[in-house]
Amino acid sequence: MPVTPETVIVSDLHLCEAQEPDPKRPLWMAYKRREFFVDKSFADFLTFLEERIDGPIELVLNGDIFDFDAITALPEGRAQDVSWLARARGLASEQWMSEFKMQVIIDDHPVWFDTIRDFVGRGHRMVFVTGNHDAELCWPSVQRMINERIGAQVVFCEWFYVSGEDTYISHGHQYDPNCTSRDPIHPLIQVHGRPRVRIPFGDLAARYMLNGMGYFNPHAPENYIMSATQYFRFFVRYMLRTQPLLIWTWFWGAVATLFVSLRDHWRHPMRDPLLIDEKVQSIAERAQATPAMVRKLNAVHVPSATDNPLQIARELWLDRAFLLLGGLFLAWQVVLHINIAVPISPFWVFVPIAILLFPYLAYASSVKPTVFATPLLDEERAELIFRITGAHRIVFGHTHEPECENVGPVTLFNSGFWSAAFAEPECVRQIGGQTFVWIHRGDGARAGLYEWKHDEKSAVAMCEKWERPSPDIGVLQTEPTARSPAADGG
Repeated sequence: MPVTPETVIVSDLHLCEAQEPDPKRPLWMAYKRREFFVDKSFADFLTFLEERIDGPIELVLNGDIFDFDAITALPEGRAQDVSWLARARGLASEQWMSEFKMQVIIDDHPVWFDTIRDFVGRGHRMVFVTGNHDAELCWPSVQRMINERIGAQVVFCEWFYVSGEDTYISHGHQYDPNCTSRDPIHPLIQVHGRPRVRIPFGDLAARYMLNGMGYFNPHAPENYIMSATQYFRFFVRYMLRTQPLLIWTWFWGAVATLFVSLRDHWRHPMRDPLLIDEKVQSIAERAQATPAMVRKLNAVHVPSATDNPLQIARELWLDRAFLLLGGLFLAWQVVLHINIAVPISPFWVFVPIAILLFPYLAYASSVKPTVFATPLLDEERAELIFRITGAHRIVFGHTHEPECENVGPVTLFNSGFWSAAFAEPECVRQIGGQTFVWIHRGDGARAGLYEWKHDEKSAVAMCEKWERPSPDIGVLQTEPTARSPAADGG
């Protein structure tokens, strides 16, 4: 395989539809408005790279570049093909539905697609690695739409890509139980007699819950993962007047998520046994890997949280909801049965409720969210990936947390995210920055995590590592360096 001198890795742009302001709910999904699009910043970023890199650039878009789950637009003239759930929360993942959503993204982001078209047209290489929010890229027709808009053939990889023989690039969702795809080699299932993409549990929760609670920004976990007290304060401040029935919205959205997750999870994947080897070979060629690597890496993935229905019910807060309803029913039954023997006031129902409340609160406080509760990469998994691919560098995205550290025999980078994330629905205090990973493979190899400063038209090194061969273990060791003057624009 040819060694690529310069590789730049970006993830989690979350391009989706533009949200038009709603006069009745001025803060509803404000983070999706055009004024917060990253398109112009990304265009300036690519210009910056071309000015500082002599030669072709390999740009890897490492998952969640498009956010199919956040699109709630509906097609005209196909009402008979759209279910009530799709009308309420957005289309599912059948082929024509994915094509419609891709067209919405293309239409709303002309600057971004023009930038990519010009970048590829100047001879640079572009690779798309599928993430959990853009799993619908697996449709060949959707890929053709992107290629036609860009005017060139780009590479689409199922869940990983090996760059320069030294870097394993994957979005990282396959190592997150809430977002892992059960079978990324064969992502299609059949529902109601029609093929569709199997969507992970975490993404179904985003579709059926967060799309109906537009004050929570899904690009920042701290915006929607809260304690009961924090949820109550948030409700009173932002939703009491404009979405007073939030509890009902959450409840039926959570039930829909649980039902669809379990229904789709246990369906057998659609696969032709006569074409399995060809499918694996195709994945390997696009990922610059071997068929053996594809099969082995697929075996490293974590089991889905949907294997345990109780676990995902806890994640959705449905366990506490059903326990509360069950406790209220039990308390009422106690009073009714006593009333048969001794007439008592209905207000006595508060006595068993008070008795049951303490164990209920103890249980509720003991349940902790599992979103990103464990790291995507531990030493055991790092060792396996290193032995399978030979890569001494691993790059993830997914968590929206920029990262640079040594894990076992590899150096782990997380490229962070670019999508608009704010600390409040008013979109005043921005969370995070626009970060990326930059790998230099010239003399004195260097890889680093950088933050793009759009206002300053420069990139600041957050973490850099020089790499030198180690004859003892046959891999590259790393050590931190000072800020790169070239990255700063100096």
